[in-house]
Amino acid sequence: MLMPTHEARLSALREELKRRNLTGFVVPISDEHMSEYVGAYAQRLEWLTGFGGSAGTAVVLLDRAAIFVDGRYTLQVRDQVDGRLFDYQSVPATSPAAWLAGHAGAGARIGYDPWLHGQPWVEATAKLLDEAGAALVATQGNPIDAVWADQPAQSLAPAVPHALEHAGEGSEAKRARVAEWLGEQGLDAAVVSALDSVAWLLNVRGEDVARTPVALSFVLAHADGTAELFIAPEKVTPELAQHLGNSVRIAPREAFAPALAALAGKKVAVDPERSVAAVFAALEGAGAKVVRRLDPTVLPRATKNPVEQAGHRAAQARDGAAMARFLHWLEGEGPKGTVTELSAAAQLQAFRAADPMLRDLSFDTISGAGPNGAQCHYRVCEETNRRLDPGSVYLVDSGGQYADGTTDITRTVWIGPGEAPAEVKDRFTRVLKGHIALDRIVFPQGTVGAQLDTLARQYLWAAGLDYAHGTGHGVGSFLSVHEGPQRIAKSAGGQAGTGQELLAGMILSNEPGYYKAGEYGIRIENLVLVEERAIAGAEGRYLGFETLTFVPIARDLVDTTLLTRDEVAWWNDYHAKVRKVLAPQLDGAALAWLEAACTPL
Repeated sequence: MLMPTHEARLSALREELKRRNLTGFVVPISDEHMSEYVGAYAQRLEWLTGFGGSAGTAVVLLDRAAIFVDGRYTLQVRDQVDGRLFDYQSVPATSPAAWLAGHAGAGARIGYDPWLHGQPWVEATAKLLDEAGAALVATQGNPIDAVWADQPAQSLAPAVPHALEHAGEGSEAKRARVAEWLGEQGLDAAVVSALDSVAWLLNVRGEDVARTPVALSFVLAHADGTAELFIAPEKVTPELAQHLGNSVRIAPREAFAPALAALAGKKVAVDPERSVAAVFAALEGAGAKVVRRLDPTVLPRATKNPVEQAGHRAAQARDGAAMARFLHWLEGEGPKGTVTELSAAAQLQAFRAADPMLRDLSFDTISGAGPNGAQCHYRVCEETNRRLDPGSVYLVDSGGQYADGTTDITRTVWIGPGEAPAEVKDRFTRVLKGHIALDRIVFPQGTVGAQLDTLARQYLWAAGLDYAHGTGHGVGSFLSVHEGPQRIAKSAGGQAGTGQELLAGMILSNEPGYYKAGEYGIRIENLVLVEERAIAGAEGRYLGFETLTFVPIARDLVDTTLLTRDEVAWWNDYHAKVRKVLAPQLDGAALAWLEAACTPL
């Protein structure tokens, strides 16, 4: 549970703020690359508060503090963060900026680390504070770093080439594409700050962020097709240098800011969603003309080429076999009452690790038994570890990082003996119906993610129910399991990606769910590939989804009376494909389990 050190840490931070003549400080989950998942050195919010989610912000004033999370973490934040130290605040109902404007007071000086916040956030927050008579102040160095005595060092793991057989396109060709775009825009250079963008552009992978194969580095891409890579020298091997070639100059990571200052008089593209405020400050301070543009690697990275698509299918097939072995194992072991959330996650990882192409998990496995499953992004630890009780719901959301693809799958199962209650079956079937509706949709070119979100929620809404997370996120190719800009979610609150047109080649998740606080959680997740659909007589170009994930869905949780004839046909067709993909990889009892799980409804 809560450690007394968090009160001491908060006190130490306040003393450091006083020393710096600051009355407050904003603590996001972020790094110098605006990453969703960050290295251990950048886990400042967790160190300060105990919150272990992937999205959140704390605001610390000298006399009070608050922590801001969205609906995914409403339960988790209360389990992990001491309510005596931090007020719980819900996003988007409020925001750190709005809270500060109401609580900081006239004359307040609120600090922020310009290497951890985006420029749009800085501009909007500064405006609100100014209206309240307060000021937003960029700090030199992070105050938390000054009081975090045992802060981990940045990783020095070597960066490695990503083979062309998996990338499908060489770095030189990718850089030529960026150079062509710069020429068309009349620009001299582009800042590439996002770690997955750097990795994609240079065909490089790393081990600097848990579960995401990236290397801490920045790139300046130039209009002549050359690039500068800013990375710790210890991470550069002869193999990497040879892979990059003479057209990519390598410099130490700390040389990045001076290199920005050297771009005086140049027109430089910077993505405000993927570059921190310090980048804007350095360029503008040097007299460069900053042009706000979407990172030119983002859409090419999101639209997978044929080699990447084939790699995903292969990785999904092998991952599906590991999941099938796990679900077969769980069916036998779960009812004994000896399996825990941690032991189940470890067993699933062991099944995946039998694949020599596995490099890591794609995120910490969400292994949620009973009420823990009701936390959308629950992360099990020794303190919260629950037994999988017979007669309960178990939710497992997991994935692997394979050299040829990134996987992400959620399955919800009933731990026997006996049947699941009628309510659980009703909720599961409504989630299933939404999943099927989204999987089957055909849509015209130009459709954005927000336009499809309702399809997955409609059957829950009909019963007065909903879920507090997006329906689908983008997925990388041996990169981030959460990849933008594509997203399927409600557009309320200006969620990034909901207005992005879905393009052929994009990979997304399809994962509606339902969560009953204190009792259970349900989610069904497959990955899908946006593909062109040929329709006789169609007026315009149409798209649909190719299903990539093939693992049985729990038939004993389905209330078949709620399914239409078309939905039953979808179920039977899907499970026929599951059997075709997985049966050649299984044998013995696991194969027999698969055959039973894939029996038509």
